[in-house]
Amino acid sequence: MRFDYDVIVVGAGHAGCEAAHAAAVIGARTLLITMDMNKIAQMSCNPAIGGIAKGQIVREIDALGGMTGVVTDRTAIQFRMLNRSKGPAMWSPRAQSDRMRFSAEWRKILENTDNLYMWQDSVVSLIIEDGAVKGVRTALGVEFSAGSVVITAGTFLNGLMHVGRAQVAGGRISEPLSHGITEQLVELGFRADRMKTGTPVRIDARSVHFELTVPQGGDNDFHKFSYLPEVKRELRQRDCYITYTNATTHDILRRGLPDSPLYNGQIKSIGPRYCPSIETKIVTFADKTEHQLFLEPEGEDTQEFYLNGFSSSLPLDIQVEALHSIPALADVQIYRPGYAIEYDFFDPTQLRHTLETKLVSGLFFAGQVNGTTGYEEAAGQGLVAGINAANRVLGREPFTLARDNAYIGVLIDDLVTKGVDEPYRMFTSRAEYRILLRQDDADMRLTPLGYAVGLASEERYGLMMSKRSQRDMLIDFAASYTVHPADINPYLESIGSSPLRQGIRLRDLITRPELNVYMLAKVLAPLRDKIESVDECRRDEIVEAAEILIKYQGYIDRERLTADKIRRLEDLRLGDRFDYSSIKSISTEARQKLDKIRPETVAQASRIPGISPADINILLLMLGR
Repeated sequence: MRFDYDVIVVGAGHAGCEAAHAAAVIGARTLLITMDMNKIAQMSCNPAIGGIAKGQIVREIDALGGMTGVVTDRTAIQFRMLNRSKGPAMWSPRAQSDRMRFSAEWRKILENTDNLYMWQDSVVSLIIEDGAVKGVRTALGVEFSAGSVVITAGTFLNGLMHVGRAQVAGGRISEPLSHGITEQLVELGFRADRMKTGTPVRIDARSVHFELTVPQGGDNDFHKFSYLPEVKRELRQRDCYITYTNATTHDILRRGLPDSPLYNGQIKSIGPRYCPSIETKIVTFADKTEHQLFLEPEGEDTQEFYLNGFSSSLPLDIQVEALHSIPALADVQIYRPGYAIEYDFFDPTQLRHTLETKLVSGLFFAGQVNGTTGYEEAAGQGLVAGINAANRVLGREPFTLARDNAYIGVLIDDLVTKGVDEPYRMFTSRAEYRILLRQDDADMRLTPLGYAVGLASEERYGLMMSKRSQRDMLIDFAASYTVHPADINPYLESIGSSPLRQGIRLRDLITRPELNVYMLAKVLAPLRDKIESVDECRRDEIVEAAEILIKYQGYIDRERLTADKIRRLEDLRLGDRFDYSSIKSISTEARQKLDKIRPETVAQASRIPGISPADINILLLMLGR
């Protein structure tokens, strides 16, 4: 038994698991401390991974060498590619997972990762000397030393749960809170505040009238999260189901508002705007006569279902009565009610882009303690924090991701530059370069970076290079092969596409919206032969990647040109070169915000709310001097 480590990770949620795995794989002796080793990577809310922009984050984690995508694929009971009716920049993978298997799979990975050890306990304070973290103290009175500590406490810091007027202290249902860390850090000068999130009722499927719902099946094509071809969906696939609230449901819910913690003053913290409770929906959208609900299975075999869209902290009797007013749920039996939880978080502008705190060196924050919401946002932060925690003690360069090469880069830059005034959730609209950040090419963007840092394996890097070679072979063939009218016109006329008047490059045919590579391969034998020469196990993935680049190359090139122009400002370092409070030629608001956030580059300074172009010009003039 050893008590000295390179990196200690506090909390084994989605951020903590990725942080611990990354630090250990890179080569740091890592200790993961969790209150309950049977609750590792617990899906506290919905049993799903991915979604709009969140799915892109999971693919990026996988491309870098993280494990969330692998675990999701192995435990998925339904997979869907969202937004297929839109362009590929908007396509977002999402999977329902078997909750218990998801946790078990993560534990199996962690227990079999070299350099990674676990300890079941609660951390009550940090050991800090001369402005640097030196280790942690636990509730059992044990001291562990480390050069880097990553805090990924989720909702456990002074967590308080609400069901109606009933309040229960805890970090999650039936689990204790964590006390001591917030108080210590606030005393050191950290800014902390409270946030709120919630989760819906869990119901017994045996009491649901499924004949009154609309089934929603998954996709059965080649798409998944992990780029590793051997990782596949292994479990029985299950449907989700759709039902709706009604006017009677809303009347019952309104009757419970005086006892709602959200409306009686019991909860004062801010909840997530984009995942509102059912009581918030009926108040905010009072004109709506119904709201859509999704019945989502919690596992391959379980009868437990998650009622997505019915997050609530109303009293139990109101929740049950409202559910019984929905025809499909008229006889529903529940496992436990929905509840809200308040918890501590720290202002993320106190962090560097590495997720290391500015006040205490060697101390890193990741996940909901930074004011985010969602497993995926937490996991992405955990990966970056784990890499940097290890790099710091191993004497290596910091690792950061830019806004134009990862959604994770957008997420972290938004947090440390703008801060949060509500739980932060990622959307494609937050990324100004989303055409460059597609889910199909995260491996091309990020696997070289993961490989360079020591996280992505030799196998993963080789697969990426092979895919790139085969993708480019198809693109080059399409650019050079000439299609003549006699070869294709009968087929084009049969599907209502304009016939050719003269020979054109295959690439130009592929750019037609009504055509795709596989359609053309049916009538063009040389194209069919090229496709058949591609690795069979990844053929569809490689063909799709080539087709997207052919169809959208003009848009991609234009966005890359814009990103490259902005990137020049990223190269202009500010660091600690200026005493902003003494610069009288910029606005008072700019002085205050620059002094608080201490941006590392001119580009970051330009993204701070309240900093004007005139303020940036002054900084550029001062740098020139």
